[in-house]
Amino acid sequence: MVKTPSDIPSLEAALAARPRDAALWRAHAQVSWSLGRVAEALASFEAALALDAGDASAQAGRGEALMAAGRFEEAVASFDAALAVDSRMAPAWRGRGLALRALGLFDAAVASFGEALAADPKDAAALYERAQVLGLQFREFGSAAADLARAIEIDGAGPATPYALGDLVHARMQQADWEGIAALRARVTAGVRDGTHPATPFVFQALSSSPADLQACATNYARRHFPAGPRACAERVRAAGKIRVGYLSGEFHAHATAFLTAGLFEQCDKTRFEIFAFDNGVNDGGPMRRRLEAAFDHVIDIKALSDAPAAEKICEAGIDILVNLNGYFGQGRMGVFARRAAPVQVNYLGFPGTLGADYIDYVLADRVVIPEAEQPFFTERVVYLPGSYQANDDKRALAGAARRGDHGLPEDAVVLANFNQTYKITPEMFSAWMRILRAVDKTVLWLWGAAPATAVNLRRAAEAAGVDARRLVFAGDAAHETHLARLALVDVYLDTLPYNAHTGASDALWAGVPLVTCRGQVFAGRVGASLLGALEMPELVTESAADFEALAMALAGDGARRSTLRAKLAVNRTQAPLFDTKSFARHIEAAYTTMIEINRRGDAPRAFAVTNA
Repeated sequence: MVKTPSDIPSLEAALAARPRDAALWRAHAQVSWSLGRVAEALASFEAALALDAGDASAQAGRGEALMAAGRFEEAVASFDAALAVDSRMAPAWRGRGLALRALGLFDAAVASFGEALAADPKDAAALYERAQVLGLQFREFGSAAADLARAIEIDGAGPATPYALGDLVHARMQQADWEGIAALRARVTAGVRDGTHPATPFVFQALSSSPADLQACATNYARRHFPAGPRACAERVRAAGKIRVGYLSGEFHAHATAFLTAGLFEQCDKTRFEIFAFDNGVNDGGPMRRRLEAAFDHVIDIKALSDAPAAEKICEAGIDILVNLNGYFGQGRMGVFARRAAPVQVNYLGFPGTLGADYIDYVLADRVVIPEAEQPFFTERVVYLPGSYQANDDKRALAGAARRGDHGLPEDAVVLANFNQTYKITPEMFSAWMRILRAVDKTVLWLWGAAPATAVNLRRAAEAAGVDARRLVFAGDAAHETHLARLALVDVYLDTLPYNAHTGASDALWAGVPLVTCRGQVFAGRVGASLLGALEMPELVTESAADFEALAMALAGDGARRSTLRAKLAVNRTQAPLFDTKSFARHIEAAYTTMIEINRRGDAPRAFAVTNA
């Protein structure tokens, strides 16, 4: 059997002798596909189908190649053609589901994965992919966890389902289903250390407090899925003219990333910089989207482009610095960065950790989230910004005064809150919160609107900890302005570990609510300390779990102390660096300018610090 590039000539010789042999064309396509030669594979599948349109295997293979080329609607049609010949072809149903998911047709995708499993109940990959949709799109974490557990039972988290174990932990954390979770977390960590790829970097961030383990996870993931490809752009930036900065994101709409960065884009110094949005997401047409479109000089949609043409488009735009606002979070495009779409490439904001890829030159940080001693755990060179690394928008509006009664909150209670997604709430963190509630009468805990099964589990955990489940209140979804307004009803915002609140923490501080945090061991767990440092309120940063509980209890029981903190917060919000969007824009532009100067000199990227102007 042909397996390597050196074997291809024998196939091509056979094709020269028998050019109308459909089976040979299909074999050539399959080998090309196995070697990553997508264009060649597609051409050969089509040659096979031109000779035998009823070849279901060739139609399914063509569908896979079309998906790799980003041609998802055509891929669905090709899978349909294969299934018209063989309706029990499980891989074709699975491929069809993946193409439908890429098109945002999630109900149809789930149905397709179901058909794959009807054809082959042991199709572990179909179980795994259905779980992704059930969890990410429909928040049906119980069903997702069941699929993942079954996939592991079949495949052992093998080649068809490499991240199933980590995803199982994540789904169960999202549902606050904590039975045996410590042992599962330990298995994931052990797998990261022995290189078996048990979790994606995004999932692992909520499980680990080890910078070395987080780097290993990211590095292995980048090597496996996003190895450096053919370079799209020259090594040097343009010699003159405005610095062209491209921001690549899938969240240029009503999303946390946009809520943080809109003011930064608006404050851009257009005499020195030209800024581009490379959009990999959905244009929802809403107020935030319109605001972003007005702030950018250019908005370019790359969602329908596969990685190579997207990288070429960015290169053609003459981008000097390309900023990765996603990393391994959300609608990211690491494959574009792997093709070196710009001479300078930067990791910023979306993923609070290293991306583990040599082609990402810099990470923007501050000295709290990445202490100098931890630079070796980052593949990128660390650039220190003054104050906090986190961009903030000083135009965030609150939608008028909120009333406790409208949100199911007792009028006479002390409201403690955390609006993180449930996967950030570890059993240990929840136990600490319950001890705080037990210690201070008339306190309630206000949490983000969990799925019904998650709320049941959290209430059950509260009762097991000796706390009346009615003291847990769940907030519904709300527009951002409304959410900011209701945050003002909170007395104390409680942080999480090992993964802090990020946008949620700055939202709370912007709404005037004291945040109690504990400084963690890694970037994701030090964001609260970073924000409070830049707000000049270090008294709310604790250094141990015991001190965190003690401070939270003290504030919950002392209204006068809370009032003093809120008064200080009201002043510092307008005077301290955290919410000074204009100054932050100048600092990040100074960082970009230094990156350009280093590149123009022909020097390798290096760590540096931006001084406070």
